Amino acid sequence: MNRTLLSSFVFAAMCVAAPPDAPKRPKILGVAHIAISVHDIEKSRTFYKDFLGFGEPYKLDKPDGSLSLTFIKINERQYIELFPEKAPNTDRLVHISLETDDAEAMRVYLASKGVKVPEKVGKGRIKNSNFMITDPDGHLVEIVQYEPDSWTVREKGKFMDGPRVSTRIAHVGIAVGKLDEAMKFYGEILGMQETWRGSREGKVLDWVNMRVPDGKDYLEFMLYDQKPNLTRLGTMHHICLEVPDIEKAKAQLETNPARAIQTKPMEIKTGTNRKRQMNLFDPDGTRTEVMEPGTIDGKPTPPATAKPPR
Repeated sequence: MNRTLLSSFVFAAMCVAAPPDAPKRPKILGVAHIAISVHDIEKSRTFYKDFLGFGEPYKLDKPDGSLSLTFIKINERQYIELFPEKAPNTDRLVHISLETDDAEAMRVYLASKGVKVPEKVGKGRIKNSNFMITDPDGHLVEIVQYEPDSWTVREKGKFMDGPRVSTRIAHVGIAVGKLDEAMKFYGEILGMQETWRGSREGKVLDWVNMRVPDGKDYLEFMLYDQKPNLTRLGTMHHICLEVPDIEKAKAQLETNPARAIQTKPMEIKTGTNRKRQMNLFDPDGTRTEVMEPGTIDGKPTPPATAKPPR
């Protein structure tokens, strides 16, 4: 056998034996939306639209004409989805959503990491590409890619001229009991980076913040030992709206004609993270946290060293 032919055989053997390249993770650009269920859609519209000042660009109906869900627009890329409840006295969190630049590549990547994914990427009724996965605590996580012909893009520049209290969802909070598994899922697999962890009293860890790999938005793990009751879940599963000045935001809301929908006192406090914030609650008890982006003195707050509750 001549040298050229032998070299060809060796090269071919190497090609057959070499493992294929592992799928690469596409970008995760931010938190796209949080979906919650509501008991009275009109009261919820009053809270999110009239009180907080957001627009409602479109809605989807069921075949019988009843409401399937509606969309509350925070900015061009972030929404709150409101679903009529299927049963009263249940957890209000339906799902959270992360935006990617390539839904199919993300599906393939997640499958390579052992995450259960559908056989193909779906196309939603508003024409975005999406699919669902489940995190270790059982939360549904929608992966969404905004498509050029989608309603999201169609309504670009619209429904944002009202007196919005905020222009950005900084984070969404989810209840987490399995911290190690959540860190592996969101950290090792999805590529999120831990930015801070906090403790109310310094004895037990209460929060872990995980920022998306290709943006500024983050998830806040709300840690627990015993499974929370529905009232506590309404506080743990929350939306955080960023505002540059909490005093101005409160003043705007206090003079709002729809102020009566907020039945609890609006109090500005400094959180454990040393950022000024204020808690609001929708008619079903789901918390909206209004928070300034920086600490009270501009200096970073040291992370807690306490152990997780479980």
